[in-house]
Amino acid sequence: MEILSTEITSSGLVRVVSAEGGAFFMRPDYLKTLSKEKFFSAVEFNEEHSSEILDAGLITACECKAVDYLARSEQYRAGLLKKLLDKGYEKEYINPALDYLEKVKYLSDERYCRSWLNTRKINHAEGRSKLLTELLGRGIGKETANKALDEFFNENSEMEMAEKCYKKLVRKGKSGDKLIAAMIQQGFSYKTAGILIKNDGIFPKE
Repeated sequence: MEILSTEITSSGLVRVVSAEGGAFFMRPDYLKTLSKEKFFSAVEFNEEHSSEILDAGLITACECKAVDYLARSEQYRAGLLKKLLDKGYEKEYINPALDYLEKVKYLSDERYCRSWLNTRKINHAEGRSKLLTELLGRGIGKETANKALDEFFNENSEMEMAEKCYKKLVRKGKSGDKLIAAMIQQGFSYKTAGILIKNDGIFPKE
């Protein structure tokens, strides 16, 4: 490959114009064996390095699309990977791009969890086990999900959420064992459900 010109943009990407008439953007960070110094100083590259430069361009294309999604809302890695695969990008180019975005803190599963939990609580009253199941089902790692839940319940009372869920279920006509089962399904413990029911006088206190 013969490169006619390179131009560094404000975002740190490099616009590469080749002698073949094509132009593309690439991030030098994605070069594997070719040093940045040699890339910027050389004009002609052998087949191996040419392939490496083109691969860097393909990874950069994945990065740009990922950034487009991130600009709209918080994303999590597994979900973003699926979106990019659905768009026709190849996994071997997606993963290095997502690694880079995580490195620069633009992509963060922990930040996504915090955002998701704070949004979720607006219209849902759910306990820890239900929320954990939801996060794991999205492809969030268990350690990351539990850390986010620890932070969430340090700031939000699970008992208050249980009371909100309890009142909603009672309005729907739930009582007795069906009420307890529904509370458990929403992620609250049998003990918590029992306390709320007894305090409400539906079951006699011991």
